[in-house]
Amino acid sequence: MYGNAYVENPAATNSLTANENPIKLAEFEARIAAGDKIEPNDWMPAEYKKQLIRMIEQHAHSEIIGALPEGTWITRAPGFRRKLALMAKVQDEVGHGQLLYSAAETLGKSREDMTNDLINGKSKYSNVFNYPAKTWADSAVIAWLIDAGAIVNQLANSKGSYGPYCRALDRICAEESFHLKYGHDNVVFLATGTPKQREMVQDALNRWWEPIMHFFGPPDKMSVHTEVLMRWKVKMGTNDDMRQTFLDMYVPKIWDLGLTLPDENLKKNDETGKWEYTEPNWEVFKQVINGNGPCNKERLAVRRTAEEKGRWVRNAILRKDAKYVTPLA
Repeated sequence: MYGNAYVENPAATNSLTANENPIKLAEFEARIAAGDKIEPNDWMPAEYKKQLIRMIEQHAHSEIIGALPEGTWITRAPGFRRKLALMAKVQDEVGHGQLLYSAAETLGKSREDMTNDLINGKSKYSNVFNYPAKTWADSAVIAWLIDAGAIVNQLANSKGSYGPYCRALDRICAEESFHLKYGHDNVVFLATGTPKQREMVQDALNRWWEPIMHFFGPPDKMSVHTEVLMRWKVKMGTNDDMRQTFLDMYVPKIWDLGLTLPDENLKKNDETGKWEYTEPNWEVFKQVINGNGPCNKERLAVRRTAEEKGRWVRNAILRKDAKYVTPLA
């Protein structure tokens, strides 16, 4: 999953289940506690379904939109081998989007409605894909650290309660491991290369660090629904826990390459075992999530154009417009 969209909702947690049948709710929560998987035809609370649709749809959009900043570097990737690898990665990301749209459709929302909500700005996607990939080093940092953050979230949520989403995540995580190795290889090559290459990757890391810290979503204290969503195993870790896991796994790797991070306060507290850091600017995060980031309009314009230009193909496949369909023999 690519991050967590900011959703401002003042409702109290206990209001999420106020209108549910208490007997069915108790049976549902007992199944969750026992580790059962919930399937599409099973009874589920309305809020469970709503939050799953939001989460899976957001994840699907993020996979599709996430292919755009990297896709622009396919023709400019240094060397044929890296071009092939990047093409394969972008193809995987689009395929992941299709898997996730299929999982979301099992909850009753059509792919057409999800697409329309995306291009109309109603549905969200991860904040990190609203920033420009200015250099080849940006592509490398995205492939390594943003995909690393995604894997942290996806591995956790693959153990969640909704069967179709978990099965999709199992397949996605297997392919993401390739993306992680590809990105790490690119960063290592630049970090151990010429002074100019090293300067380029350090500059990219400096620019991407705050969006990466934003990636896991706002601090837990800003969330009113975390407790019940964790209990229902819609989320398998809090935003703060996922951020700590990422820092624990990847900050030492970054430092091992001799690269620095633009946060003088970043350090691990030996007593608590937790990372301390400068809190990123959450107002910037909210602005980006709500459509006012550096590349929001550009990303949605590309997606809208693709939807419009591809309509005749979809119509032909679905036989909605006879003039595009070859008559059957």
